Amino acid sequence: MVSDNTDFRKVFLVSLLLIVVIIISYQQVNNFDFIGYDDELYVTENLNVQKGLTIEGLIWAFTTFHSANWHPLTWLSHMLDCELYGLNPTGHHWTNVQFHIANTLLLFFILFKMTGALRRSAFVAAFFALHPLHVESVAWVAERKDVLSTFFGFLMIFAYYRYVKISDLKNYVSVIIFLTLGLMAKPMLVTFPFVLLLLDFWPLKRFQFKKDRILQSDRLIFFGFQGFFRLILEKIPFFILAGVSSILTFWAQQSQGAVKALGALSLEIRVANALVSYVRYVLKAIWPGNLAVFYPHPGDTLPGWEIIGAALLVAATIFLSIRALKRYPYIPVGLFWYLGTLVPVIGLVQVGNQAMADRYTYIPLIGLFIIAAWGISELLNKWQYRKIFLGISAAIILSVMIVCTSCQLAHWKNGITLFENAVKATKNNYIAQNNLGTKLIPIDIDKAMSHFKEALKIKPDYAMALYNLGNVLEKKGNIDEAINHYLEALRIEPGHAKAHNNLGIALYKKGKYDKAVLHFKKAIKINPQRVDARINLANVLFLHGKLDEAVLEYQETVRINPEHEKAHYNLGGILAKQGKENEAMSHFAEVIRINSGHAPAYNEIGIILARKGKLQKSNDFFLKAIQIKPDYKEARNNLLILKKMVISQ
Repeated sequence: MVSDNTDFRKVFLVSLLLIVVIIISYQQVNNFDFIGYDDELYVTENLNVQKGLTIEGLIWAFTTFHSANWHPLTWLSHMLDCELYGLNPTGHHWTNVQFHIANTLLLFFILFKMTGALRRSAFVAAFFALHPLHVESVAWVAERKDVLSTFFGFLMIFAYYRYVKISDLKNYVSVIIFLTLGLMAKPMLVTFPFVLLLLDFWPLKRFQFKKDRILQSDRLIFFGFQGFFRLILEKIPFFILAGVSSILTFWAQQSQGAVKALGALSLEIRVANALVSYVRYVLKAIWPGNLAVFYPHPGDTLPGWEIIGAALLVAATIFLSIRALKRYPYIPVGLFWYLGTLVPVIGLVQVGNQAMADRYTYIPLIGLFIIAAWGISELLNKWQYRKIFLGISAAIILSVMIVCTSCQLAHWKNGITLFENAVKATKNNYIAQNNLGTKLIPIDIDKAMSHFKEALKIKPDYAMALYNLGNVLEKKGNIDEAINHYLEALRIEPGHAKAHNNLGIALYKKGKYDKAVLHFKKAIKINPQRVDARINLANVLFLHGKLDEAVLEYQETVRINPEHEKAHYNLGGILAKQGKENEAMSHFAEVIRINSGHAPAYNEIGIILARKGKLQKSNDFFLKAIQIKPDYKEARNNLLILKKMVISQ
């Protein structure tokens, strides 16, 4: 407990050290970019987020299932970052680092308050701060939900500790509030009511062993709340919140097609992968090598010996931890913390195509760190040089971890470095091959094409690689081949809106107007928020004289994205042709608001003003267009015509 100035100084120094080592390890994020893997869903292509904090954004955050999740606080966090930093990635990355620092300090303080063990609490916090497996949660902007939910989760645990010490309504309500906030950032906290039960056993010691006089043996009895069911009863509101969050999450993921059907992966395959993943996470915690942003799911290819071995190892570990329940209570608590908090993401309900993910260990590894910290201290308890040995060992381990974390962090600099590492670190990683290809398109289109082909060699029915290969073929002028690849992608995944949109573009280039319009409309039907498909449809309708239909699509485009410069300009042009000059001028004015250097918009306003007889104002707009673009012939011609009009008057 922090009971005097000495303890306060120690806590302060440990906290300062933790902050320093995190900043040293993560300072290179200053130069990191968005990686283009889910970052576009959360920030770089999310118009609702990019507008910053608005009333409309607040409503959207609480009502959307975008990105197959319901996590309104995560959306609001990203909106605040856009409000503060725009699309400068440095600010977004540093917000994650700041949350990681806060989480580390909270973990240290909570463990110290609960146990009074400063060194062991500091050890756990340091491992949490610096373990390479946690780089993914911190370095990935799209994983803001991880560090944000953990922040509220730790606040919830601290509030629960206060409630145990002073059992009043205020402290109890604060537990509910922080759990609710955490679940609204990421549903990973659905297991935290169980974590509280573990903490009831150790270190809060709300029940203990005593001698049974009849059986003449130790048995578990409860005190404080007069029984185990009282402990369960007080947590019913927490379980209800967790249940509601689970239902919302499953609903969101299923509505977005993220949850795999049982037919795609049988229950046997899921259980097998879960057991093996439990063991692999431990191995990676001990030796964090070959870490990657994506680990392909093995399907039914796991060898039987590996599955059986993992099952026996998990079962034996549980059995031995229960045997150690009385003497070493931190062992079962740490083990069940690890096993239990991984349940939502271990793959029994398969979301996505990954077998496992480093980010899933952000909270669960704390359980293993607790076992290590208290276990090593217990093991060396009677050795006279224990403190010296532990101090030197801790310094060496932390130094190595800083280096390892910095090296792992370097892979997250941008999309190319990230997926190049994933290709090297894993086998048959079709998603890494595909994503590396997309990052290489602007740099080396032929190399990009080779990665798409490699992805299809691994997984021939991978619709995204077919779509991307179609894109590069179209860029190289092979329109017919591109169309074939788009069609094959849509055969596999009929709801692929981007493929419909790009197929529409390719078909239009081949002169197949009706088919192009059909696919643009399909893309819009699948995703009504796709402004690229709407603008393409509007352009085609305009070019073929269907002005009224084109106007409707342009109007919907600017409703969805009020900052769409091209849509405003084209809409203004059509309205001007239809004689709706005031409406047209308002859209040209919007273009200038969005882009003050848009010379054609000044020219168009000048034309409208001249028609209205406002010659001086018209002259000013033509001059502004010429000032922006000195070689703008149309504006110069219009200015000459205007001068003749003035002379004739």
